[in-house]
Amino acid sequence: MNHQNEALIKNIVGSIRKLNRAVYQDSARMSRSHGLTAAQSGVLRTIANYGAASSAELSRRLFVTPSNITGVIDRLEKKGLVKRIAKQGDRRISLITLTEEGAVLSRSLPDPIEKKLISGLSDLDTEQIQHLDSAVSKILSLMDLESASAGLIDPAQMDHYLNPFE
Repeated sequence: MNHQNEALIKNIVGSIRKLNRAVYQDSARMSRSHGLTAAQSGVLRTIANYGAASSAELSRRLFVTPSNITGVIDRLEKKGLVKRIAKQGDRRISLITLTEEGAVLSRSLPDPIEKKLISGLSDLDTEQIQHLDSAVSKILSLMDLESASAGLIDPAQMDHYLNPFE
């Protein structure tokens, strides 16, 4: 490998680590300021934005496993932020909805780091967005993460994945 490629590769890997760190720090800030994990705030935001949802739908939207979303919902329910309601016509399915307290809290949550990214990307022209999309897809492919299911990580292991050297 030539020195120019080596330097560029190190820069790409370093940038990915910075991104991981920023996501971790955003999550830690949320936890400190609101007593919520990233997954918990994600559930509150998702329900606030899209309305009541099943746990399966929430797990798909938030890219977490169904068993993990159940624990997240259980903890939010204990905090009085969400409640389970039997789905009309199919009592086997519960819809997760916000309580009044959960709705108030969801409106007070700071914008997630993803919203900042979306805002910045929306300022780019179509060709730039297509180029970035292609580059990110290639990186995911090189890491064998091109499918959403390959990227599911147990939240209990998240610190290890985000900060492998700590």
